[in-house]
Amino acid sequence: MNLSEYDGKYVRICDIYGDTFSGRASYGSAEFIECEYGGDEDGIFIEDVLIYNSQIRTIEEIVPHGTAELWTEHLVLRRYRPDDAEQLHQYLGSDPEMYKYSGWNPYATPEMTKDTVQHFIESYDDEHSYSWVIDANGDDVVAGTIGAYDYEDDQIEVGFSVCKGWQGRGFATEALTAVLKYLTENEGIACVTAWCAADNIGSRRVLEKSGMKLVRTEKDGLRVGDNVYDKLIYEYRRPA
Repeated sequence: MNLSEYDGKYVRICDIYGDTFSGRASYGSAEFIECEYGGDEDGIFIEDVLIYNSQIRTIEEIVPHGTAELWTEHLVLRRYRPDDAEQLHQYLGSDPEMYKYSGWNPYATPEMTKDTVQHFIESYDDEHSYSWVIDANGDDVVAGTIGAYDYEDDQIEVGFSVCKGWQGRGFATEALTAVLKYLTENEGIACVTAWCAADNIGSRRVLEKSGMKLVRTEKDGLRVGDNVYDKLIYEYRRPA
């Protein structure tokens, strides 16, 4: 069968052994697979699993829901994996600048980080769970995180963090733009909200460059430790 037509699409594969694989397909040509794996035919990769053409009983394109893998020009937004914990603690949990304006630090200790990662992994059975690692260039390098939470009444809240070493490259805007499009167009959610401290100029720019609109300012609405900030509320609505 012609597997190349499924490259980059979300598929469900049933193989000849009775196993089922679902996810974003990455096509591997016969030449590539022979060079890298010693095989003699083409195939499909679902994450790190290779299914050879001759092993595929059926393949069908599907509409993904929940935390589906999203690809952008420079990033892969993927699900959390247990081995992400070390990088998340090192780059997000151990840097006070990363939670300066939120006070939220679920990666503060190695133990907290492992628990947080496990919580996200266990949440993926919920079709309204959206928690991604921002993977730089798809090389298993954790550049940050992005997620959407508290779905209710056709509305959900989005939040993101980009590690200091990856800031200034437009990654936050690139990731957020992709997530807003996915949540509203694919998942059909009417309204996505976000908030940030008025003093957090970087986050304000990301929200606005991604198409979110400032709808409300709560004077002194955010307290982080001994600091008090105005809280800015943003919205992004599903295109008509």
